[in-house]
Amino acid sequence: MVSAVVKRAFRFRFYPTDAQAAELTRTFGCVRKVYNLALAARIEAWDVRGERLGYNATSALLTTWKKSEELAYLNDVSCVPLQQALRHLQTGYAAFWDKRTRRPRFKSRKKSRASAEYTKSAFRYREGRLILAKMAEPLNVIWSRSLPDGAEPSTVTVSCDQAGRWFVSLLCEDRSVQPLPCIEKVVGIDMGLDSLVTLSTGEKIPNPRYERADRIKLARAQRDHARKIPGSSNRNKARRQVARIHARIADRRRNHLHELTTRLVRENQTLVLEDLAVRNLIKGRALARVISDAGWREFRTMLEYKANWYGRELIVIDRWFPSSKLCSSCGALASSMPLHVRVWICDECGVSHDRDVNAAKNLLAAG
Repeated sequence: MVSAVVKRAFRFRFYPTDAQAAELTRTFGCVRKVYNLALAARIEAWDVRGERLGYNATSALLTTWKKSEELAYLNDVSCVPLQQALRHLQTGYAAFWDKRTRRPRFKSRKKSRASAEYTKSAFRYREGRLILAKMAEPLNVIWSRSLPDGAEPSTVTVSCDQAGRWFVSLLCEDRSVQPLPCIEKVVGIDMGLDSLVTLSTGEKIPNPRYERADRIKLARAQRDHARKIPGSSNRNKARRQVARIHARIADRRRNHLHELTTRLVRENQTLVLEDLAVRNLIKGRALARVISDAGWREFRTMLEYKANWYGRELIVIDRWFPSSKLCSSCGALASSMPLHVRVWICDECGVSHDRDVNAAKNLLAAG
């Protein structure tokens, strides 16, 4: 069986020294500054002169900015993350001109992700020792797993989340991914809220509802944060505590989704899923919180790339397909199916249906 070559990012936590943290924080600030300056220049060029500035033009502007007295501090950090910021902006604009997303927005110091990307010319990786440009000592990385044999990182991304945790992500070519043996099993998957996933086999996988489990703790931390004086050290500590709770919720949800999607991909050759407009669904106030907690979008993303890795087929059914209202026995279509109806009887054939299991069976048939 031929191994596939896939690009995988391996993320590890690390603990920087005070000097390394200061250097990385300066780099994050310079990356954000260059990105915002380049974005402002591109917006002005288009709105005023109708001109599109590309990566080469913004790279030339970066050279000019470094020579100015006001922005001379840009020379104090590695130039590679600054150039990478311009490339990311170019990628964002390419998606915008192709009408795949909206126009890139300015980065905020408080809300945007603090990160910097280093290419091969700006880091050294040898035998578990990672040294970034402008640093004399290697990062204290907790190598929780080993990189694939013979894998050499092509880029290294350093980030710090809102909870104050430092991460380093190494992008490598992984040649060890092998397609799984072909099997005959196929499954329809209906996503829900009471049960996170209902399979066409009748199995229901409960929704852990991690946000609900920590809701009291989160509310208490948010109230404590709101009482602190804006700009004070205590308010910053309280904000960090809120971020830690959010990070705990997200980490547990992501781990559960990884385990679930890996199991489904290993056990089935073909998986049939309904296309859900999650962005529109969370606009409603009634179910926005619980839908966000379920992680439907992340679940589908994981299924897509794992199916591609392991030689499985993922079929996505149109969102307007009436999977819940259609009788899986005789094909009759019910006139309406409110959300509170969980069990219903077909008027044509008299078969009693569990709403979610029936939907999963119809998705399987449609796929």
